[in-house]
Amino acid sequence: MKALVYETAHDITQFALELADVSEPTVREQDVLVEIRAIGVNPGEAFIRRIRSAEPGGRVLLGWEFAGVVTAVGDHVQGFTVGERVFGTGDTRRDGSWAERLAVDHRILAKIPDQLSFVEAASLPIGVLTASEALFRDQNALPRGADRVLVLGGAGAVGSLATQLLKATTSAFVISTASREASRQWCTDMGADLVLNHAGDVPAQLTAASIPHVDMVLSTAASADHLSWIPKILRPFGHLSVVDGIPSLDVGALAAKSLSLHTEMVFSRILDGADAKAQGQTLSRAAELAASGRLHPIVTRVLDGLTAKTMRTAHELVESGRTIGKIVIAT
Repeated sequence: MKALVYETAHDITQFALELADVSEPTVREQDVLVEIRAIGVNPGEAFIRRIRSAEPGGRVLLGWEFAGVVTAVGDHVQGFTVGERVFGTGDTRRDGSWAERLAVDHRILAKIPDQLSFVEAASLPIGVLTASEALFRDQNALPRGADRVLVLGGAGAVGSLATQLLKATTSAFVISTASREASRQWCTDMGADLVLNHAGDVPAQLTAASIPHVDMVLSTAASADHLSWIPKILRPFGHLSVVDGIPSLDVGALAAKSLSLHTEMVFSRILDGADAKAQGQTLSRAAELAASGRLHPIVTRVLDGLTAKTMRTAHELVESGRTIGKIVIAT
């Protein structure tokens, strides 16, 4: 089959992906084989492309967000049959979805509702899973007393879906942040009750809005500057959930208010074997919300064809840091 692969880690100026012939994926007992129809593109994949090289004589095949059709099932698969449309993330320890076909554990997939296209479905998995695991704790609920939630970086994929999930499933007052007019409008469209400019003085903006504090912050775009004001806006015993890299963190600033810190990495359940089926359940709940119109796909740019050219274009957009919503490649 054909797949986009590379050998040596590289930056965007030396883009080295090529469409090559690779071996068909091996279908394990718990796997389904999926014919890929659409691929969501993520900043994390661009990051891995820059730092991970293949083993000598090998190649790297990335891609962790997809939608497609089941073409074969393993002996221990339950709940999926050939011909069904599915979406999911794949497994970072195995070959990814930048290929014509992908073998993936069926427990981390969900069926695509009839109301969604392949492209629309491919825009959801990473954002839905990351936002859900970062926000919702016991019984899929927010921490007790989290009535005001601030989403830092509300126009990205995770922020967009976090806002939608909060509005669809909780009574929380949702504050999003964005620094450009287009991204601020997007946050409003996603359902945010208030949109602030994170390039400005966020505590002062909250004060001007008569909001003395928030109960929870979901950080999707932390920087040293952001981390300096986040503890100031959280109430004592509030909650900080971080889904991005933390350049530096003054734990003392959190301890002074007895703040809880939660970190999130979307592949933890898969890598550590921590109830992998819960991932499929989260995606299934999101599919139900999408089918009912309470959760909307976040596609803002569609590129056509599994080629090195389209993937390079997607990565240039992602690395610009100005992407709104999700870029999807229709294969």
